[in-house]
Amino acid sequence: MAGPIPPHQQVGADGQPIPGPPPYAEPYPTGPYPGVYPGALPPPVPYPPKPRRRLGLWLSLVALVLVGVAVAGVLIIRGGGSATTAAGGFTEANAKSAIANYLTALSKGDTETIARNNLCGMFDGVKDRKSDLALARLASDAFRRQFSGAEVTSIDAIVPWSNYQAQVLFTMKVASTSARGNRGSEQGVAQLLRQGNQLLVCSYLLRTAAQY
Repeated sequence: MAGPIPPHQQVGADGQPIPGPPPYAEPYPTGPYPGVYPGALPPPVPYPPKPRRRLGLWLSLVALVLVGVAVAGVLIIRGGGSATTAAGGFTEANAKSAIANYLTALSKGDTETIARNNLCGMFDGVKDRKSDLALARLASDAFRRQFSGAEVTSIDAIVPWSNYQAQVLFTMKVASTSARGNRGSEQGVAQLLRQGNQLLVCSYLLRTAAQY
């Protein structure tokens, strides 16, 4: 029986075979192929930890807060000896002066001063003030029917709502217009607003009577 047929070779014009690459005698490789990692892949390498920027930022904020608390404590301790200073920049002296000026306007019928206080900082912006002046006149008439005079004797409490607003409890000595004469001391509550260098009495309430 004949052997395997040799691969066909090309021949030239003179009958001589043309040289070329030898026939491939080896079978194709079955592996492992080049470039393939033998066996199981190694575990992934963890990335380096991120810099602790957030931790440093939080520590800085905590330090700033502690410094602020310490400074505030020192200021409170230093100012604790002064009984006339209240939180928010309101003092007994300027609160007493503002309330006294308002009560004086009520007792004298100064409607412009009363309206300026009652409008709580909007007086200069209001174009038509007729109704505000009319309300101020009514408040003055009601006050003068009840008292012939009033004098602020003490500031009993200052409750600041902000650096610009505060509620003040005060005591005043009043003279009644009735036949009974003096009524002695009365307490009132005033809502104060700071506008620039001026304190305005936005509202006034006598604790034993109606609001004026």
